[in-house]
Amino acid sequence: MLWSMLKALIFVAATALLAIGATYLLEIGDVALITVAGREFVLTPFVSVLLALAALVLVWILMRLTGLIVAGIRFLNGDETALTRYFNRRSEKRGFEALSDSILALAAGEGHLAIRKAERAAKLLARPEVTNLLIAQGAEMAGDKARATEAFKALVQDERTRFVGVRGLLQQKLAAGDTDTALKLAEKALALRPKNADMQDTLLRLQAQYEDWAGARATLNAKLRSGTLPRDVHKRRDAVLALADAREALADGQIARATELAKSANRQSPSLVPAAVMAARMSIAEGKAKQAASVIQKAWGLAPHPDLAAAFAEIVPEETPEARIKRFRPLLKQHQGHREARLLEAELQIAAKEFDEARKALGSLAQDEPDARSLTVMAAIERGEGGEDRLVRAWLAKAVTASRGPQWLCEACGHVHAEWRPTCTHCDGFDTLHWAVPPQSEAALQGPEQMLPLIVGALDGPSPAAVETPETVATPQQTAPFEPMVEPVSDEDTLTLGPEFRIDDEEDASKGADAVQAARGVN
Repeated sequence: MLWSMLKALIFVAATALLAIGATYLLEIGDVALITVAGREFVLTPFVSVLLALAALVLVWILMRLTGLIVAGIRFLNGDETALTRYFNRRSEKRGFEALSDSILALAAGEGHLAIRKAERAAKLLARPEVTNLLIAQGAEMAGDKARATEAFKALVQDERTRFVGVRGLLQQKLAAGDTDTALKLAEKALALRPKNADMQDTLLRLQAQYEDWAGARATLNAKLRSGTLPRDVHKRRDAVLALADAREALADGQIARATELAKSANRQSPSLVPAAVMAARMSIAEGKAKQAASVIQKAWGLAPHPDLAAAFAEIVPEETPEARIKRFRPLLKQHQGHREARLLEAELQIAAKEFDEARKALGSLAQDEPDARSLTVMAAIERGEGGEDRLVRAWLAKAVTASRGPQWLCEACGHVHAEWRPTCTHCDGFDTLHWAVPPQSEAALQGPEQMLPLIVGALDGPSPAAVETPETVATPQQTAPFEPMVEPVSDEDTLTLGPEFRIDDEEDASKGADAVQAARGVN
């Protein structure tokens, strides 16, 4: 509004000035006499100004005509003129329209149409960095891999689009399973764009897949320097790589290097259970029992795990069950009530033949969180206390169909691993394994779960005599496959309550031993 008023004021002022100037010129009485070809012309000041303005307009028209004539001559000589620029603008407009149509076709999932429009745009526009990319994406969408490869290679030739071309070829090689070529392309792409997070992750995953731990650690450090990885995540993943490198060194007989790497991994990530276990075992091998115990206790305080208990038991392999219970007290006190601590104490008490204490330690875990391990421990307690065989078999029957409990589970694809690995064997995901209970289909186990009580006995059944009636007992052919679950352990064998506990298979402990040995066979 203010600007409109200002323009109006300027126009009024200019008009007023022109009127004043014209009036002044008309009031001047002086005249000029000009003689042309013998004729005299009388010029007043006002007429003189008008003639001067007319002369200026005439000169401008003459200059434009001269320029037009020069442009015509240049056009005849093949030089660019306004005429060619007109046609170029028209061609450029059509080219951008084709380019827009190609982008819209890609968004609509019409790969062949996107290719045709991009080819048309390539003829009308000198923008190969855009049109080649659209052709490549359209060819990928249409399933024309050869055409897409050709377009990506064309992008590689241009310095501006070289990274895009290399990345496109890399994705093709990954899809085709050619990881050797993909690794080389990933290295080249990262050299072109060192701070590209996607290329860093891709190269890291490929290096881990090829067990190039040193190269993977260098890539991880590059991610940290570029700011694409938080420092705490870097420490965790660097610990994973150091642990993997330590395992490889140990397999190659490089004990000193393996020890250094394992301890480094444990320092960087104390909660990484496999690193703590390996560091503790390397310390045990060096005769540093206190150092090993400290590592295990710190890791157990962060996250209780059965592997930690196994490594803690290895510190003093030859000790009585009573002494072992006393030595394990610091671990048990850190997480009182934790599922793993309760199971650990129950197994320790079973090894010491303190079945009442084992039942107290286990509590209602077998009923509230039933899995193969808790149900097995319950079967051992029943057998150790002199319970009926049908009850022991019933607990073992439930263990057959129960969840296996926490396992190393890939959080990316859900694949279960028997032991920890730096990469998932199913999806090649790096540092994706975590200790968790995998999902289990109840429908898949409903049939066996209903049949097993008929075969081995029920928890809530009548007396043993009633269980042995023909109406409730299966035929010998049905029971035969399950007999090994209750076969006694030989005198030479050692009772195993997990990898960390051992007691002699004495005669007075045979009741608990039979159940646990059978359950380990089930697992």
